[in-house]
Amino acid sequence: MIMKTKKINFLVGIFLFQFIILNNYLYSQDEFKSNATSGFTFLQIPITARVAALGEASIALSDMNSEGLFVNPAIIGFTNFTHSFSASYSNWFADIKNYGTGYTYSSPIGVFGIGFILLDYGSMPRTTSSAGQKVYSVIGSFNANSIAAGLTYSKMLTDRFSVGVTLKYVQEKIDIYKANNILFDGGVLYHTGFHSLRIAATIHNFGTNTKFINDEFKMPATFKLGFAAEVFGDNESEYKGTIIFEASHPNNSDERINLGTEISWRNMLTIRGGYKFFYDEESLSLGLGINPQLDFPMSFDFAYSDYGRLGNILRFTLQLGMH
Repeated sequence: MIMKTKKINFLVGIFLFQFIILNNYLYSQDEFKSNATSGFTFLQIPITARVAALGEASIALSDMNSEGLFVNPAIIGFTNFTHSFSASYSNWFADIKNYGTGYTYSSPIGVFGIGFILLDYGSMPRTTSSAGQKVYSVIGSFNANSIAAGLTYSKMLTDRFSVGVTLKYVQEKIDIYKANNILFDGGVLYHTGFHSLRIAATIHNFGTNTKFINDEFKMPATFKLGFAAEVFGDNESEYKGTIIFEASHPNNSDERINLGTEISWRNMLTIRGGYKFFYDEESLSLGLGINPQLDFPMSFDFAYSDYGRLGNILRFTLQLGMH
């Protein structure tokens, strides 16, 4: 038993070391801090209500099922369902619509997942200037949107350790102009065996630079390290309280800290809260989760996020499962 534990710890150490090396390589490419210089920044918007309610501190949670596709690909390795589906929606700023949907299938050789994100900017009027006049005439309309579609594979290497990878296609389009790329996400998640402590590490949006028309830009790559543990109770208890800590290192802004907590009653009703440190506008978030414990697994999540001078954002998520 001791030898097995040592092997697991060694394996986890190797994976975490590789993530740190990748992180150092990723950020050593820039000679100075270059804030707000990447494209495809819609990939950094939280998708699900649970994640938003926890202040985005979520990569070390192992019970997210298909929602984990958007957080840490290693999470889906711990899924409780053969089939899991989630759908999320938020009304972003300026009447922009943000959608996210994911599906996972647990097979004998691992868990496979498909995730899709759409940021719909809607329709905008196309105008042209009238000859010799300082007025503009509407001659039609055009659309703009951002999309990401990913394939994920995750596998539990032991009963406490999972790894996962995502390969995704991303695209941003304005009228007839567009930019696209292929990006990579990777993650690990480990139940340490020390009480309920879990540790996790992820790298998101790793890829080469791309161009929009003639302008080259880099990807919004982010390295994250997170911890989660129950401060009281467990899944079999009437009450359970969890705290989550997460540190992130994006390549297009300063380092950030996210804290989250959730308290649940009989796994039916969950109250959540989170706070973000070192963000320009984002700060407090709150949320509610409802799991009616039906024969057909179904849960609902709601989140409120405070974006300071920009206003507030509400998010909703529906998750379904099948054993």
